Amino acid sequence: MSDLNDPRVFFAAERTLLAWTRTSLTLMAFGFVIERFGLFLHMFMALEGKQWQRDTSFWVGIAFILLGAILGFVSVIQYRRVLRTLKPVEIPAGYWINVGMYTNLLLGIFGVAITFYFFYGLP
Repeated sequence: MSDLNDPRVFFAAERTLLAWTRTSLTLMAFGFVIERFGLFLHMFMALEGKQWQRDTSFWVGIAFILLGAILGFVSVIQYRRVLRTLKPVEIPAGYWINVGMYTNLLLGIFGVAITFYFFYGLP
């Protein structure tokens, strides 16, 4: 990737990974809020005697949550590709290079898990 032999190249890649982590988490949180808005509508409609069913807020919320989870997984793949191009001198000795990657994997797994919960855990 570079011939700089400078650890700043690695840290730039890690900052990019962490930016994708924030983006993934934000999309998933936004999706959760949208999905829960459907619950608010359910409570409101129950007061009026109407029947509630899964509607647009559910599907849009699920789409955002899954988009965030997919971004978490894709960012790990991209980060690993960048790491393979770096020379050992560009990575500080003793630095845990996989912490950000594991965080994104865990975030993606949580996104998939909450999606399953919304599909199968709700009445």
